[in-house]
Amino acid sequence: MSDETPLPEPVSTGRRTLMLGAVGASAIISIRPALAQTAASVSTCEIPVPDPGRAGSYIAADGSVVPAGTPGAFPPAPMPFQGEDVRKALAGGTLPGTDYATSQAYTQYIRRLQAGTSGFTCFASLQMPRG
Repeated sequence: MSDETPLPEPVSTGRRTLMLGAVGASAIISIRPALAQTAASVSTCEIPVPDPGRAGSYIAADGSVVPAGTPGAFPPAPMPFQGEDVRKALAGGTLPGTDYATSQAYTQYIRRLQAGTSGFTCFASLQMPRG
């Protein structure tokens, strides 16, 4: 008697393809609800203007953060903006509760957000294509 265990029979290529196809289909089914949930959270995520670390600062027309009271700059937004409102403003609309010039300055600020800044993740998710 030999101590060697016999090797299993090789799986046919057609059968292996079917097995991989089944795995792929179940992955697609489980990913779709996650994408739907992400789309919902994108519309409700919030972007403060400016971020809490610079609360009280004003926003210049070019979107930069400047000291409070800077001539020509806009006071901070009283409340964070919802992701869906920001999406509309980025497409040419106006942020709620703002006039055209203020909305443009706030939108420029949002476009300049960088990783690590409050609201960046929300902004980045607004840039993702919807499927």
